[in-house]
Amino acid sequence: MLDATAPRALPAAAGIGYKSRHFSGLMAARGPVAWLEIHAENYMGAGGRPLAQLRALAERFPISAHGVGLSIGGARPLDRDHLARLRHLCDWLNPASFSEHLAWSTHDTGFLNDLLPLPYTEATLARVCAHIDQVQEVLGRRMLLENPSTYLAFAETEMAEVTFLSEITRRTGCGLLLDVNNVFVSATNQGWDARAYIDAFPLDAVGEIHLGGHDEDADDHGRPLLIDSHGRPVIDPVWALYAHTIARGGPRPTLIEWDNDVPPLPELIAEAARAQAILTPVEATP
Repeated sequence: MLDATAPRALPAAAGIGYKSRHFSGLMAARGPVAWLEIHAENYMGAGGRPLAQLRALAERFPISAHGVGLSIGGARPLDRDHLARLRHLCDWLNPASFSEHLAWSTHDTGFLNDLLPLPYTEATLARVCAHIDQVQEVLGRRMLLENPSTYLAFAETEMAEVTFLSEITRRTGCGLLLDVNNVFVSATNQGWDARAYIDAFPLDAVGEIHLGGHDEDADDHGRPLLIDSHGRPVIDPVWALYAHTIARGGPRPTLIEWDNDVPPLPELIAEAARAQAILTPVEATP
């Protein structure tokens, strides 16, 4: 049985997203993987092999639960049944961290299988904060909120994304999940400075960092268009932006996020080792 009273904190080290095909390899030898992340919605059922495997992994690794279905930015109320299932998962698993996205996925009675962007307005801010307050109250734990990857800006936006996220943390007490690849994707797509974004980001509130790959395309005018695909290795400019982030904010739990065209476990471990090589010199600094 897992000890529900003593969650294992995420170490300021590199972890990987868990995929069931890697279960045997992870149980046989941890290697440099310090922790694992799951998508919460994959484990909200009543039993079976997935939950049995997750219980076994949780005895060996700290686990981060990453939600993709709450629709924190949605206009309609949060789904109470979804929240109840999430609460049940967190009660028995007692993850070291729970996070969700700054996005919306619901409209009227429908659910869209996507993470859609929001205008940064006072009205949106109030709605997102109210939903985060509800989630934290139901779960009885602090959540982290992830910055989005974006492809356009809204004309009605009233404040910068960093300002929006900073105000959310101030009002709700939640933490932040900083996806460095998302910053690079959004900056390229919209023509702003990724390093300036990191320099303005409230790094003290960051409880976890994500690194992933993206696809390169072009828009109708031939300008670069990056798609946050989670299906490729992290590229060198994103590694450089990550190193800048760690140099400024110090080491943080860092996830290699790879959800599509998932490679063999050794390739994921190699990506995690590359992140660890950036983290370790910072950890060793007096």
